[in-house]
Amino acid sequence: MSKEPSGREPIGEDARIDALEERLKAAREREDQRNRPQVRGVDENERLGHRVLAELLGGIGGGALIGWVIDLLLSNEKPWGLLVMMFMGIIVAFRNIIRISNRRPD
Repeated sequence: MSKEPSGREPIGEDARIDALEERLKAAREREDQRNRPQVRGVDENERLGHRVLAELLGGIGGGALIGWVIDLLLSNEKPWGLLVMMFMGIIVAFRNIIRISNRRPD
């Protein structure tokens, strides 16, 4: 048998290998954290957009509903109550949207 060392014998402790293992471990942890699904919160701009949309839909829908009820109560065949109240709902919705947009940020 040959006394020459084979390439598969265990290598003694080396500070460079330990440092490399630590860096690899830190890199794996960073990569795992980066790839983890992020829980995204709703930011202020998205909230504002939702509020504007709600004002617009609520104004139109609320006005149309009130106008429809008025037309039913008056047993009117023409939808003037519906049209007038829906138009008023649009005006109120735009007034509220303008108020929201003129508000100063906190």
